[in-house]
Amino acid sequence: MTADFLIIGGGIAGVSAAARLSHLGSVVLLEAEPHLAYHASGRSAALYEPHYGLKPVVELSLASGDYFRAIPDLLAPRGMMILGKADEAEAHAAESRLMALDVISVDEARSIVPILNDQVAHAAMAMHAWDIDTDLLIQGFAREAKANGAQILTSARVSAIARDGAGWRVTSAAGEFAARQIVNAAGAWVDEIAALAGVAPKGFTPNRRSMARIPAPGGHDVSGWPMLFGVGETWYAKPDAGALIVSPAEEHPMPPQDAWADDMVLAEGLARYEEMVTEPVTKLLSNWAGLRTFSPDRVLVIGPDPQVPSFFWLAGQGGYGFQSSPAASQLAADLIGGRAPALSADLIAALSPARFG
Repeated sequence: MTADFLIIGGGIAGVSAAARLSHLGSVVLLEAEPHLAYHASGRSAALYEPHYGLKPVVELSLASGDYFRAIPDLLAPRGMMILGKADEAEAHAAESRLMALDVISVDEARSIVPILNDQVAHAAMAMHAWDIDTDLLIQGFAREAKANGAQILTSARVSAIARDGAGWRVTSAAGEFAARQIVNAAGAWVDEIAALAGVAPKGFTPNRRSMARIPAPGGHDVSGWPMLFGVGETWYAKPDAGALIVSPAEEHPMPPQDAWADDMVLAEGLARYEEMVTEPVTKLLSNWAGLRTFSPDRVLVIGPDPQVPSFFWLAGQGGYGFQSSPAASQLAADLIGGRAPALSADLIAALSPARFG
């Protein structure tokens, strides 16, 4: 099969790119796993908090807001709250300013989240954070792509990539493909895909993050609680379908793989959460882990490879893949299609793979 654009990776990055590029030409997307969003995208905390991350990430996330707000029921109000102990005043104040949160009293915080204990000395909150219906977003992008004739193939792990005079030849479990442009959206595997293609890797690092789902603490209705963070993001907790997801928020570098939660790390993170609440964790409903993959400077990489322009990077989403996906995929399509992007030249440069030489 021959296509204009061959996308490797069926997480949020690849699927959103398929939707955008399907307006410019024929698209084939190859996903190694049996279904889309199998790895990091399927294990995300799924929060749209556009002030979260480094400056280029924030700009990209803010630029995605109009797309999110245009889709009915895609976003649901959540809010976020950062909590600090007595000796964390300076760090708490700095993080609250950075995230554009309003300082509130501990009593106010406790009126919203009644399980906060007397270790909580500082609190700040804002409502500019929303839950993302990730399935609705992914399926919406997939429907758009397919409506324009894109082929989305699962169980299609790529085993070989070669260049020829017309472009690229790709061998996968789903067959042989030819394309004039490759889009590398393979998540934790992006450097491995680059190496297969004879393109210099950029030094991406997959980092494990573990999560546990626990019953609603004390039998409370947690549906209206905000997402909770400890200072320094040493833990976080988020309501989820009547229960609570708690994460140690670790970043443990590891090779690309189907990640699983580390019991000891999970226990340590749950202990940090328990230090701030009145209700101990007595039961786990489930646990899992995902890989958040970062570039060396922790900013997304979007653009043609400087040495091999027909190899396009859409990588390094880290923990920002969902909330940046509308603007990131639009930028990818604009650059590939030769159109002037709506984003600033400084932001485009900050995202370009050319910054790594």
